[in-house]
Amino acid sequence: MKSDAPAPTRGSTHELSIGVRANETLWQIFAVADAEVRKLRHDPMELFTRAVQPVLWLVLFGEVMAQIRGLNGGTVPYLDFLAAGILAQSVLFAAIFYGISAIWERDLGVLHRYLVSPAPRIALVTGKAISSGIRGLSQAVVVYLLALVLGVSLKIEVAPMLGVIALIALGSALFSTLSLIIACLVKSRERFMGIGQVVTMPIFFASNAIYPIDLMPPWLRAVAHANPLTYEVDGLRALMLEGGASAFGLVADFGVLLGTTAVLLVIAARLYPRMVA
Repeated sequence: MKSDAPAPTRGSTHELSIGVRANETLWQIFAVADAEVRKLRHDPMELFTRAVQPVLWLVLFGEVMAQIRGLNGGTVPYLDFLAAGILAQSVLFAAIFYGISAIWERDLGVLHRYLVSPAPRIALVTGKAISSGIRGLSQAVVVYLLALVLGVSLKIEVAPMLGVIALIALGSALFSTLSLIIACLVKSRERFMGIGQVVTMPIFFASNAIYPIDLMPPWLRAVAHANPLTYEVDGLRALMLEGGASAFGLVADFGVLLGTTAVLLVIAARLYPRMVA
C-alpha cells in the first residue's frame, strides 16, 4: 500500500539537519555551563570572598571620596554614582581571572576530554562564558544589599532589574572570554596571574567606574570610550539608580557589549585547542 505523504525534499532534509545540529549545540552549551556552575555550588567560600571586595570599596573608598567637593556623580550623589561602578568592577575582577580554571583543567586532563568530545569549540567557550555570567550575578546581590544599607537610591522595579541582570551577565561573559584568550596564549598559571593584574588595572581605571569621564584628560577620555567596561557601567547607572541616565544610550551600551563578546567568543573558540598543543 502506497503512502500519500510526500517524500522529504532535499531542502527540507537539509533544514532538519541544521535544526538538529543547532539543538545539539544548545544542549552542549548548557552542559558546559551547568558543569561550571556546579563548581560554585560546591565552593560557597568563593561567594564569601567575592563579597569582601565590593564591601571595602563602598564602605571605605566610597564614604571617604564622597566628602571631596570637586568629585561628584553628576545628577546623582557620588555614593550612588560609585555603587554601579563597584558592581561592574567586582564582576570584572572575578571574571578576568576565570581563565586560570582552563589552565587547571588542562593540568588535570579535563580539557582533553572536552576537546575530544563532539561539541563544537564555540559551544565550549560559550558555555563557559554563560557560567561566568551566572557567577557574576552573586556580586549584584551583595552590592544591592550593601547599597540599600548605605542609603543608595536604587530602582527596584522588575524591568530595570532585568536589564541590570543582562548587563552583568554580558560583562562577566565578555571579560571571562578575554581571560580565556589570555590563558590560551600564555598557558602558565604564573604568567597568567601577572598578565591578569596588568590587564585589570588599566581596564578599571580607564573607565567611568569611579570618576566621570569629563574629569579625564583628553587622551584618557579616548581610551575610556574604547573600553567595554565604560559601557557596562554607563548602562548599570541608568538602570540601577533613581535619577540615573545613560550618557551613550542603552542601545549603544548593550550593542558594544554584545558585539565585543561575540568577537571574543570567535577568537577564543579558535585558540582553545592551543591549550593542549
